[in-house]
Amino acid sequence: MTDHAVRDELQQAIDEAFRGRDRVAMREVYSAVSQHVNLPADVLTHLNELPEGDYSRQGLARAINEVITRRGEQDSLGLLDVPAGSESREPGA
Repeated sequence: MTDHAVRDELQQAIDEAFRGRDRVAMREVYSAVSQHVNLPADVLTHLNELPEGDYSRQGLARAINEVITRRGEQDSLGLLDVPAGSESREPGA
């Protein structure tokens, strides 16, 4: 699986977690991502770096992008699309 395919599948898993909801708990995102068997285990380690709590779709995408950037993977993996909106990236906000 190419790095950009990994990013696209991660985006799909996040979309599934948020289906019909404005906010989700990190454990629900982790569960949705875990169900995508084509995603490598190290994608889950990206999620492990995020604080527990509820996230908006925008907040989660920004937080994951920060992890990707901090790891220097933005050129190979790419960044998630951040949906329009101005909600906080902080969990529980």
